[in-house]
Amino acid sequence: MTENRWPDLWQRLLSALVLAGLGITAVILGGLPFAAFIAALTGVMVWELARIATGNAGYAFGLAIVSGLLLFFEPGGYRIALTVLILGIPLIISMLATDHKLQVGLFAVMVAASGFVMEILRFDLGLVWVLWLVLVVIATDVAGYFAGRTFGGPKFWPSISPQKTWSGVIAGWIAAALVGVIFDGGSLGVLAVLSMLVSFASQMGDIAESSVKRRFAVKDSSNLIPGHGGFLDRFDAMIAATLLLGVLNLILPDGLHFFDMAWQ
Repeated sequence: MTENRWPDLWQRLLSALVLAGLGITAVILGGLPFAAFIAALTGVMVWELARIATGNAGYAFGLAIVSGLLLFFEPGGYRIALTVLILGIPLIISMLATDHKLQVGLFAVMVAASGFVMEILRFDLGLVWVLWLVLVVIATDVAGYFAGRTFGGPKFWPSISPQKTWSGVIAGWIAAALVGVIFDGGSLGVLAVLSMLVSFASQMGDIAESSVKRRFAVKDSSNLIPGHGGFLDRFDAMIAATLLLGVLNLILPDGLHFFDMAWQ
């Protein structure tokens, strides 16, 4: 009997289309709808991580609500909200975690900070940069899924993510580079290279989340998304990709404008 390589394809595809539609709509609208979407998404991911790490649904729910409210309303100004969000919330989750406290705390910082950085990217850099980021991550994921299932081959990091193959990883880099070429007006230049770096960061985000789940012996971060598990399972790649862009935007002389995207 032939092995079915695509047992969850249609369920995954439908869920991915719905999520992509909601996310891209929020990105295009910007303003309060985008802020609300990011705040809600961050809150849900904090809930999933806290529930996995602490085993206490009540603590997890409370931390999720606080995280979402901090990100949306920024009480006391963004510096205070940011400090509580990326230091206070992760510290609490780490302290309440039943094991692997340092790893949990560091991943919680990534989750919380990514929401704040995503808002900065949208409000400071504009629509095109965020659309490019989203499409790079989607292209990486889609190309990696189909190439990995089609070609198989050696595993990328079998002890942490046994399903991820080198063929899928490399296909993700190529697909991301193509997105960069399109957004750079057909030029195979530095934006294509940046796209590949972001692609690799997104893959490392997936590895980071897989490592946390493996530490706590769970398969999915939750069962909220049919075919995908939880929101952390779906957006782990976006977390790391967003943080990489935030760092580059901070340290480069002209921020991300250093790359001079043609579609601006």
